[in-house]
Amino acid sequence: MATELGDAIRNMIAEKGISEELVINTIEDILRAAYKRKYGTEENAVIEFNEDFTSVELSARRKIVDDDNWYNEVTEIALSDAQKIHEDCEIGDELLIPVDLKEFDRISVQSAKQRAHQSFRDIQKDTLYSEFKAKEGQLIIGYFRRQIANGDIYVDIGTTEGILPRRNQSSRESYGNNDKIKCYVDRVEKAERGVRVVLSRTSPELIRELFEVEVPEIAQNLIDIIKIVREAGYRTKVAVASRNDDIDPVGACVGLKGNRIQTIMSEIEGEKIDILRYDPNPVNYIRNALSPAQVSDVVIIDKNIYHAVAIVDESQLSLAIGKQGLNVRLANKLCDWLIDVKTPAQFQEMDIATEARSRAESIFKEDDIFNEIEDEQIQGEVANLSESAQQESGVSEDEIALSDLPLDANLLSKLQFHDVYSVEEFINLSDEELTSFGDLSDEDINQVKDTINEYVDIVEDEDDGQTEYVCPNCGSPITTDMTVCPNCGTGLAFEVE
Repeated sequence: MATELGDAIRNMIAEKGISEELVINTIEDILRAAYKRKYGTEENAVIEFNEDFTSVELSARRKIVDDDNWYNEVTEIALSDAQKIHEDCEIGDELLIPVDLKEFDRISVQSAKQRAHQSFRDIQKDTLYSEFKAKEGQLIIGYFRRQIANGDIYVDIGTTEGILPRRNQSSRESYGNNDKIKCYVDRVEKAERGVRVVLSRTSPELIRELFEVEVPEIAQNLIDIIKIVREAGYRTKVAVASRNDDIDPVGACVGLKGNRIQTIMSEIEGEKIDILRYDPNPVNYIRNALSPAQVSDVVIIDKNIYHAVAIVDESQLSLAIGKQGLNVRLANKLCDWLIDVKTPAQFQEMDIATEARSRAESIFKEDDIFNEIEDEQIQGEVANLSESAQQESGVSEDEIALSDLPLDANLLSKLQFHDVYSVEEFINLSDEELTSFGDLSDEDINQVKDTINEYVDIVEDEDDGQTEYVCPNCGSPITTDMTVCPNCGTGLAFEVE
């Protein structure tokens, strides 16, 4: 039995990947449990293995007592019995008495076996889980083993099998027996029987890992992969940026004569990969995202809902949209913008070209996005917007529209947002009310006031030519013909300008 146990221990260490210390501790726990079941305690149980695990010995540590004081046969031994084992022993000494495992009853043995099996299953599961949990989010190489009816593939990945679900398989790929498969470890979770390692061939992270392997600049953090979008089996777009101005991120990823990108594409069975430069300017980023199509212009329609129109020549329209809309769909996901692709003629039919350009000019003025727009177009659009705003707001003929003053279009739009369209409406607002408009700065308010003072003559209304006066002392009404306040007697004097 001891030899068989030693062989079992060595097999567990070699085949199951369980550490020697863990196996020994588990066997000791099992033997102690069996000993306790038979004798009621495990405090005096001693377990010893030899160096090569070919034998294990279970002993009971018993204290030598006088024959007349011998009461506990489990933890004590009478002096007369002890001297039969060792002649020189004395009262108070301790002896190790070997315990024959065959003496254990059948129930104790069966219980120990069940506990052993369960313990080693738990140990193996925990060991496997720790091993593959550390590989989560990494590449792993396995070999095709079998495919079940629902299309899932089981892959031999060493000490266990991983599962490659049908939804995680590329439509370009098929496998045969023992084919090598490079997969991305999507997640690792404990299951009733062992560990479930879920693999993927469709994850965008697979592309990221392949780039880190093939492009040293990415592994060295000289180039960052900003975002990856993918429709597995069809096309992938990768946005990259360089931390070093001397390194071209796109060129580094493509490699000399395209060797790096070709290696990556061969790993995913020839799936197309577009590598583009990331740009914080959304206009340039959208332009790059629609590659390989050549984009003539990008117009921001609404920055609040991230809506833009990309203008391309008629010859580039189908390339920009892609088969079944694939290219523009991936560009939408990459930029997180809603991108419409139009030809110049289609864009003109939308009747928003000039207005959209003017809005974008005010939004992205600091980045000089629309430097190509001529001043005449901008001024014409401001006039059009001002006229339409005046009509929609209902500014009466005897009021002066703010849009008639030389105010910035962006400032006008802020005022109109708060339903302030005329000079009269503005000057009737208190400073507290103007300050409550969170998007108007003190500089904006002062600019409007200065412009009004410069271009508008403010005439105060008079009530039938009469001006009301009050006593400076008591506040009672007085008239210009009075010399003394009738209420408090304060002397009065009026100065005529």
